[in-house]
Amino acid sequence: MYDHFIINIGRQLGSGGRQIGQLLSERMGIAFYDRELISLASKQSGLAREVFEEVDEKKRFTLTGGFLGVKTSILNEGFSNNYLWSEMLFKIQSDVIRDLAREKSCIFVGRCADYILRDHPRTLNVFICADQADRIRRVTDYYEVGERKALELIGKTDRKRAGYYNYYSNREWGVAESYHLCINSSVLGIVPTVSFIEDFLRRRFLECGNVAM
Repeated sequence: MYDHFIINIGRQLGSGGRQIGQLLSERMGIAFYDRELISLASKQSGLAREVFEEVDEKKRFTLTGGFLGVKTSILNEGFSNNYLWSEMLFKIQSDVIRDLAREKSCIFVGRCADYILRDHPRTLNVFICADQADRIRRVTDYYEVGERKALELIGKTDRKRAGYYNYYSNREWGVAESYHLCINSSVLGIVPTVSFIEDFLRRRFLECGNVAM
């Protein structure tokens, strides 16, 4: 049924996870999806992009379950129940991810893609972390903020990603058991980490008896 493969990437803020995904995409010649999924879900459903941004993984979910922070202006558009609203939007985005995964090889960043595609036979689920000093450096450079603000952003973003992932997947974000491979990008650096993941991917499927890529 599947003659292609999927790479799902979870990542700490500032770990270089998105950059690693993009480089893998370029090197392997396969599609890359991060925030692009919001636009695709909007197009498929006919709902405004801003609606999906309200329940994106960067918004606030509690670690024990539950969604917070949907704007009243959006809820007044005929939806009064936060839970049902967020569940419906998550399902639409999940359907987009499944459709793409059926069609071709892809790299998905975040958004519980590893859980959504848990029945896909050719997936590699990766979590990228990094040393705090490297994370702070990347965040200060990208957002043009000081170290104190960078630390705040790192803490808040990681908590939101963890809450989103834990809520929808019933797994634990960033814990080794939830992934096939966890790697600290500070150990090898970004480009060697890309090479390591690519080699791991090939070994995983070859050793499982699947057709070579």
